[in-house]
Amino acid sequence: MSYQALYRVWRSQRFDTIVGQQMVTQTLKNAIIQNKTSHAYLFTGPRGTGKTSAAKIFAKAINCPNNQDGEPCNDCDICKGITEGRLNDVIEIDAASNNGVEEIRDIREKVKYAPTQATYKVYIIDEVHMLSTGAFNALLKTLEEPPSNVIFILATTEPHKIPLTIISRTQRFDFKRIDTSDIVTHLGHILTEMSVEYEEQSLFVIARAAEGGMRDALSILDQALSFSEGRLTTDTALKVTGSLTAERLDQLVSSCFKHETEQGLTLLQALLSEGKESSRMLEDLLLYCRDLLMYQQAPNLLISQNGMMTDLFKELSDQMPAALIYEYISILSDTQKEVRFTNHPDIYLEVAVVKLSNAGSLTTAPAQLDATPVDSVGVSPTVSDEVVQGLLERMSQLEARFKEVGSQQGVQSSKKETPKKSPSKSSYRLPTERVYQVLNEATRPQLVQVQEAWDELLQLLTVTQRAMLKASQPVAASPKGLVLAFDYEIVCQRASEDTELHTNTKQGLQRLLQFEPAIVCIPSDKWAGLRNDFINQRPSSPSDEQEAPDEGAYVQIEGEAEQVQTETTAVDTAVELFGEDVVEVLND
Repeated sequence: MSYQALYRVWRSQRFDTIVGQQMVTQTLKNAIIQNKTSHAYLFTGPRGTGKTSAAKIFAKAINCPNNQDGEPCNDCDICKGITEGRLNDVIEIDAASNNGVEEIRDIREKVKYAPTQATYKVYIIDEVHMLSTGAFNALLKTLEEPPSNVIFILATTEPHKIPLTIISRTQRFDFKRIDTSDIVTHLGHILTEMSVEYEEQSLFVIARAAEGGMRDALSILDQALSFSEGRLTTDTALKVTGSLTAERLDQLVSSCFKHETEQGLTLLQALLSEGKESSRMLEDLLLYCRDLLMYQQAPNLLISQNGMMTDLFKELSDQMPAALIYEYISILSDTQKEVRFTNHPDIYLEVAVVKLSNAGSLTTAPAQLDATPVDSVGVSPTVSDEVVQGLLERMSQLEARFKEVGSQQGVQSSKKETPKKSPSKSSYRLPTERVYQVLNEATRPQLVQVQEAWDELLQLLTVTQRAMLKASQPVAASPKGLVLAFDYEIVCQRASEDTELHTNTKQGLQRLLQFEPAIVCIPSDKWAGLRNDFINQRPSSPSDEQEAPDEGAYVQIEGEAEQVQTETTAVDTAVELFGEDVVEVLND
């Protein structure tokens, strides 16, 4: 006979052999003993926790003529037929590949026929959440009122995807993740039965990597036995699971705690060069920090879960304050989330080590912790009274100083009714000369052309450039230049430094208006001052006034500009309501 995987060979055949689900198995046994079985059950829980095994055992126990205390005998023809999958009255369906309406309708038709060999016809539908909406609807009525000799057992890892109308028609049993200690005990029993020597710590490594799933644990054990040479060692388990040794974890966390960033990164590079996976390393570091907290609060409980503790681990647990461990866990947890969505997890892991090394820089140094005992929050009880007394004295001094300064400010404010405001400093240097050059040659038709083509010009730019120019408007235009007023100074500064924006804007205007001006950027709150200064500096002689541009060649966006806009809006509204023939505009 060909080789079978361990999880198939050691699949539970009795309720008592299902590990870590005592509440579920005892309830099902009592229901069989008392003849109070339901017509439909829903088994939910993580993968590899015994859902399908429990369903098959239940099918055997309820049909076994020799069952005792709710357990099947596993010797009769019915039990053997169910175990080997050849009894026609126990139908196991994979909903992942049979999720259509037609498959469920086929079940509805066949459910009417009585069982041929067993007392009950049992339908086990695995991964039932994969059924389509139509298939669920087709199953509803049959699930609610099946024939008296039919039982449905639905199994799923994602119960939130099952309609509530289905869940309400079943008895639900939640299978929990199996404890590490239970997995270790079961693996030890299997290795003993197989006459394989093993190190106990290797079983803890495998159990932790399985994350509460017995099937995963048996698969890893199977792989580790194939890799080992007749004896299962801790080193073998670490290599197979990709986990870190306790000594490596001690060194890495110790380096971070002592703020030795370079040494921590060197250790990390060595681990990565050995082929360690980033996600697995993060998981191990999180579990290590969790163990530090557990050892501080409940050391006996941790020893039963983790096997053994190194001397450096115990030393770190005594030295590290709980608040610092909380910060470590937060940093590692955030990094674990970021690693899931990146193609460069090693970079995030290196950044995490740097963060860990810099975390808690304000807490007590390790050297001081060795000399002075600490309590649960990392505060030295021998100096706490002195620190508090010093703080109280400092507070009283600050309070006296505050009252003195307040009285002085009161005297000064009584003498000065309106204190001077310091002028706000602007980091952007106004291009005054360039603005004046544009205004000196500005024409109204040129500005109107630019304003009319402005929206079309924005569509020719990139999304980023378009967003930048959305916060601006053209306020003056000449044959050689264009002044843009920006709502925000920081956007104005970025736009003035963006040569690509200037180039694309020129090209767009050349394409639309055959006009390629130099772009001048200014904040909108400075435009009114620049405009007024230019008007006031214009020569007053008749010959010069004839050459000077008309003030309509550029717009004003503050003060009277708002008034003109309001008046124009009022006239437009009146024309729209009453028509141009009725409305007469009179200028004062």
